[in-house]
Parts: sequence; C-alpha cells; structure tokens
Amino acid sequence: MKPRLTITDLAPARGSKFSKRRIGRGVGSGMGKTATKGHKGQKARSGWSMNVGFEGGQMPLIRRTPKSGFHSPFRVEYLPVNLGQLDKFENGAVIDPATLKTAGLSKGKMPVKILGKGQLTKKLTVKIHAVSDAAKKAILAAGGTVEEIAGNVPARS
Repeated sequence: MKPRLTITDLAPARGSKFSKRRIGRGVGSGMGKTATKGHKGQKARSGWSMNVGFEGGQMPLIRRTPKSGFHSPFRVEYLPVNLGQLDKFENGAVIDPATLKTAGLSKGKMPVKILGKGQLTKKLTVKIHAVSDAAKKAILAAGGTVEEIAGNVPARS
C-alpha cells in the first residue's frame, strides 16, 4: 500500500526556483567591489538611467532624419463594401449600416462606403454613409435607390 500524500510532501520542481542575485556583498560573493557595474563612469553611479533614443550627446537619429508629409486629423476612413457583396441580400431589401453589421460585412464602428466592384442583379434600397459613382450608377441601373446618410461619421482622432 502506498503512503498517503500530504501537503508537506509538496515542493516545487527541481531547478524551477532561483535565489535572487545578491550583489555588492563582499569580494567573497564573486559580485563584490564594483557590484557588477564595472569601473567608474556614468553607468556605475547610482540613479543612472538613459532616455530612450539617447546617443551619448550626439544628435539622435530621430532628429537627424528629415520629416515630410501631413496627416489630417479630420480625415474620415471608410470601411469598404463592394457591390458583389450586396448581391446576397433579397430583392427589395433595405441596406443600412445595421443590416451590414448583422450580415457580417461591417464591424459597426466605422462609416461604410459602397464601392463598384462586382455585379448587382437585385433591386435594393441603400441607405449608407458614402457611395462611389460607379456603385451608385450600378444600383440605380438595377432599379434600386441610393440615399446617403448625413452626419454620424466620426472624424479620425
């Protein structure tokens, strides 16, 4: 019969626990005298820390490289949905951002723009934030209607 296992028999696996390295505790410890910091210099002093990108006083790379371009804080990014993806809806359906979200074509956080890639064979009523000219022509040619939603287009922050 095996002896019962008790809580006193529990121990961590061999080699899984390491004692903290004690530096600066005398020459006999192997990490005394300079306490693993080498001899003198800025890095050997207490309280030393270096800023990210510091290059010893020379002009940092980030400041040496030329800057160009401009990013407008008011730019609106649209989630693209193609005409071919709208063809899976029934004839006469009303397509809006909520419908696209339930169908899995939109995440619901970004405004949506319908683009003209693909074929549309059904008559649809599209109420959406933005529509390309090619997509608008294709929807109207299929007998549908297009209505652009004004407002609630969040600006990029």
